[in-house]
Amino acid sequence: MLDLTKLASRVAAGEIKALSIKQPYPHHIFHDGKDVENRDWSTRGRGWFIVHAGISKSELDDDQMHLPRGGVVGMARIVDCVTEMESRWFFGRYGFVLRDAFPLPLIPCRGQLGFFNLEPATCAEVAAAIRVHAGHQPEVASR
Repeated sequence: MLDLTKLASRVAAGEIKALSIKQPYPHHIFHDGKDVENRDWSTRGRGWFIVHAGISKSELDDDQMHLPRGGVVGMARIVDCVTEMESRWFFGRYGFVLRDAFPLPLIPCRGQLGFFNLEPATCAEVAAAIRVHAGHQPEVASR
C-alpha cells in the first residue's frame, strides 16, 4: 500500500515533477479508466507525477467546458513507456502507461512543456490537497 502522506511530503519537498495534459484527458484518466498518456516523445522516467490541466479548450466539446483547467488537478504514476499497447486510449508514437491516478481539487498555476517543477508555494498547496485526499480515501494500492 502507498502511504499518501509520504507522497505529500515528497511533493512538498519539490521532488515530484508535473506534466501538463489538455482536458478532457485528465478527466478521462481520473474518471473513465484512461490508462495511457500519448506523446510524441519517450520518457525513461517512472513513478509519480503531478497532473496539470492546461488552459487550452482545443480538445473540448461544448459539454466539457466546465472541466477544470489552468492548474494541478491530480496525481498519477508512470509505470512504463511503450510504442504499442492494447488499450482503447492508446494512439500515437509513445504511451506513458499510468496507474494509481487520483484527482485533486484545482490548484491554479501555469503549465509548461514537458515535465516541469512547480513553484514551492504550489507544491505546498498540492501536498496539502493530497493530505486531505488521504484522509477521505483508502490508501492507494501500489501496483
